[in-house]
Amino acid sequence: MLKGFKLNPLKWLGYLFAPIQKNGAFFVFMFALGWICTQLEINHHLKNAKPYELSAPELFLDIYAVCVVLALIPRKVRYWVRTLLYVVLYGIALVDMFCYEKFDSTLTPTMLMLFGETTQQESQEFLSSYLNWDIITSCVGWILLLIAVHILWTILRKVLANVRKRMILPKINQTVPAVCKAVMGVVTAWLLIDAYGQCEDNKVAMHRLFSYDTVGQVEHELTKKDECAKLYIPIYRLAFGIYANNLAKHQIDQLMAAREKVVVDSCSYRVPNIVLVIGESYNKHHSQLYGYQKPTTPRQLAMAQEGSLVAFSDVVAPWNLTSFVFKNVMSMHAVGDEGEWCDTPLFPEVFRKAGYHVTFITNQFQSKAREEVYDFSGGFFLNNPELSKYQFDTRNASLHRYDEGVLREYDVLKKHNTKHNLTILHLEGSHVDYRGRYPQKTDTYFTPAMYDRPELTDRQLKILAHYDNSLRYNDSIVWAITQRFVDEDAVVIYMPDHGEEIFDSKPYTYGRIHSANIDYRLARNEMEIPFWIWGSPKYREQHPYGWEAIQAAKNRPMMTDVLPHLLLYFGGISTPLYRPEYDVVNPKYNQKRPRILKGETDYNKLKK
Repeated sequence: MLKGFKLNPLKWLGYLFAPIQKNGAFFVFMFALGWICTQLEINHHLKNAKPYELSAPELFLDIYAVCVVLALIPRKVRYWVRTLLYVVLYGIALVDMFCYEKFDSTLTPTMLMLFGETTQQESQEFLSSYLNWDIITSCVGWILLLIAVHILWTILRKVLANVRKRMILPKINQTVPAVCKAVMGVVTAWLLIDAYGQCEDNKVAMHRLFSYDTVGQVEHELTKKDECAKLYIPIYRLAFGIYANNLAKHQIDQLMAAREKVVVDSCSYRVPNIVLVIGESYNKHHSQLYGYQKPTTPRQLAMAQEGSLVAFSDVVAPWNLTSFVFKNVMSMHAVGDEGEWCDTPLFPEVFRKAGYHVTFITNQFQSKAREEVYDFSGGFFLNNPELSKYQFDTRNASLHRYDEGVLREYDVLKKHNTKHNLTILHLEGSHVDYRGRYPQKTDTYFTPAMYDRPELTDRQLKILAHYDNSLRYNDSIVWAITQRFVDEDAVVIYMPDHGEEIFDSKPYTYGRIHSANIDYRLARNEMEIPFWIWGSPKYREQHPYGWEAIQAAKNRPMMTDVLPHLLLYFGGISTPLYRPEYDVVNPKYNQKRPRILKGETDYNKLKK
C-alpha cells in the first residue's frame, strides 16, 4: 500500500450520494416536473394507453447523471448553470404540455417545423388567442403550480438565512455524519443499478435513434414498436424534433441543388391531361379486378370489361412505408441508381419546366400539429414552402374525413387548369383504421356474416369487412375521378403506395409487419399492388399506338420507383432525365431489372 494513503470505505461510498446532496432542490423539483409530464401526457389515440411504465427509474437515472455533472462544476458557476437549466426545462415542459392541451399532441418534428415557419405577427395572434384562464386550469396549471412552489421554497430559504444572520444565531452544523452518507451512498448505488438494469434497452434505443443520417432511417427505426426509443420527457422530444428537422433540412438542401439538373429540350404534350391517383394500403388480392371473390371493385371491373382500363398484372412497391414509396415515386432516381433519392430532381419540377400546370391534392400530407413522424418523413419535401412552389402550381390546404373531399377540392381548383395539366391526387384510401375510411351509414356493403372464415375471430371478421368496404368506397372514388376526364384527351394512372396485411395468411394479422424478413408471403400481401391505366375515349381514339403500347405492357414486371419515366412518356417530354429502360411501355424497357424491396431483397428471386 502506498505510504500515507488511507482507504476509507465510508468516505468513498458517501461520494455516490454527493451529487444529490449538492443539488437537492434540483433533483427533487426536476423529478417532480418529469413525473407530472409522464403521468399527464398520454397518447389517448392508442388503445389502452398508459403512462410510460419506467418513468420513475429512468427519471432517477437521468436526473442523477445531470447532478453528477453539476457537482463537478465550481459552486459559484453551478448556481447559474442550475438557474439556466430551470428556465430551459420548465419552459420546454410548459410548451410541451400546452401543445398537448391545445393540439392533443406533445412536441413533434412537424410542430417545430410549423413554429419555424410562423411569423412574429402570427405568433402574437396565436398567443393572444390561446393564453387564457382555461389554459391555466388545464394540465398546464400543474407545471405552473410546481414553478410557484419552487419559487416560494427558494424565497423562504433565503428569508430564513437572512433571519439567522440578523439574530446572530449560531450556524447549525450542516455536515452529515460519514456513516449516514455511506448509507445514502449504498441506497443510491442500489437504485442506480436497478434503474440502469430496467432502462438499459431504452437508452440503447435512444442512442440508435439519434445516430441515423436520414429521416427515412429514423422512421424505419420507429416502426419497431417494441424496440424503438421511448422519448418519455419533453426535453427528449424537443431534441428529437430538432434532430429530425436538421436531417430533413439536409435532404431539402440536396433537392434544391438537384433542381439545377432539370433540363427540358422539348415537349410535345403527347397527352394534355395526365392524372396520377395514389391510393393507400391496398392489398391487390382483395381487388375484384384481380380475381377477389367479393365485389370490391365493380366499377373498375366494368371499365376493364368495356376496354377503357388496362390492369397491369405484375407490379410491386419498393417499400411498405408510405414515405419511402413517395420519395422513390416522386424522384427521378430509381432504386439501384447511384446516390440518394434526393440527389435527383422530382418529376413535378420537370413537368412544370416543360409547361404543364401541376396540381397536387393530398388527403394525408398536410402539415398539422398532431402528426406522426411517418407523415413528417413523407411530407417534409412536399410541404417545404420553397420547394413546393417549384413543384406545384396549385395544391389544397385542408384535409377531409373521406376521400370524396379530394373530388370537391379538384372541382374547385380545376378552374386554374390550362391546356396541359398534370394532376396528382393522393387519397387516404384504406389507411388504418379501415372503419373510418368510408361513410358507414351509406357505404356499408360487406358484413362479417358474409365471410366463410371460421379460422378468424369475430373481431377479425369485423376488421376484414371494414377493409373490403373501404376498397369498395375507394372504387367509387377512382371511378368518379375518371368520369371528370371522360370528355378530355386524358389518361388516369392508379397505384397505391403499398399493400397491407389483412388476414390472408398465417400469422393472421392486419396492417404491416415492418421488422420481419422479406419472404414471398410478406411481399405478396404488402408489396404486390394493383396498378392500372385508364384512357378516355378521346385518348384511345387519338393515340391508338399509345393505347396498344399500354396493352402490350400490361404483363411486364414493374416496380413503381420508375413510374416518373412512364409519366414523361405520356407528357412527350424530351429530357436527359428520361431513361427508356425504365419506361414500362417503351420497347427498350428492361424487364430483367432487379426489383429490390426495402433496399435488400430482389422480389424476382423470391419463391412464390
